[in-house]
Amino acid sequence: MTSAQSEALAVRKSIVVGCDVERAFDVFTRKVSSWWPLHSHSIGGDKITGVVVEEQVGGRIYERHSDGGEGEWGRVLAWEPPTHFAMSWYPGHDDSRATRLDVRFTAEGESTRVDLEHTGWEILAAEAASVRDSYDSGWGTVLGYYTRLFD
Repeated sequence: MTSAQSEALAVRKSIVVGCDVERAFDVFTRKVSSWWPLHSHSIGGDKITGVVVEEQVGGRIYERHSDGGEGEWGRVLAWEPPTHFAMSWYPGHDDSRATRLDVRFTAEGESTRVDLEHTGWEILAAEAASVRDSYDSGWGTVLGYYTRLFD
């Protein structure tokens, strides 16, 4: 896959939330369980009790289950509070299928613009386009939950 094809597959979403950059970053990362639609977008389904982000490069992002199990979503690739968070993304799979998620937080007056970019689809070979399309709509849904927390 060429870099132009890779660029064309990137999923990009931008939203604006009514809070400062520090709070936007904190809620997105440290308080992900408070807004993420766990009932519909998780590995464990009804068993999920929360999501943990280990706040350092190399740290895990995983969900905890009521039966004591865990489901890993990825690993922290960049931890730069309050402006940038990046992770590998492979929920329910092993890291050989990891894509990359970058989230940037930029002040816009008294609000914050949140820019999400999901890349690396080429790792999925023949499945890349269809999985990417699913995430293109999925990120819109997920970010809607995040945005509502600030309304």
